Amino acid sequence: MFVDHINPPELPKPSGFSHATRSGDIVHLAGQTALTPEGTIVEGGILAQFRQALTNVLTALEAAGGKPQHLLSVTIYLLDIPGYQAVGKEIGRIWRELVGEAYPAMAGIGVTALWQPEALVEIQAVAALGSDRS
Repeated sequence: MFVDHINPPELPKPSGFSHATRSGDIVHLAGQTALTPEGTIVEGGILAQFRQALTNVLTALEAAGGKPQHLLSVTIYLLDIPGYQAVGKEIGRIWRELVGEAYPAMAGIGVTALWQPEALVEIQAVAALGSDRS
């Protein structure tokens, strides 16, 4: 089984992991926080961080040859579930702006910490490139 390790130059250089791995039509997308290309977490709270983290996931997906409609599942790790829920409508608007109207299988999981101490959210996903949906 061949595995392609994908690390787009638009994302910070990974250390000890790949931003995406692809085998055939299946792409596993590493957890992405709100890191900028310069390696700092964006300021502005959960909405700004959600937007950047999701953008990072989609950047890795595109580098693997995929599109947002190829997402099969998305897992969102959160430090503050009530804070995330409080801005749920805005999160939904960001999702529709960046991904569209399709929603893959999703999970939101509360955690006590993420890799970068200032990160509030991390998003991980799996995609199937042969799954073109209209």
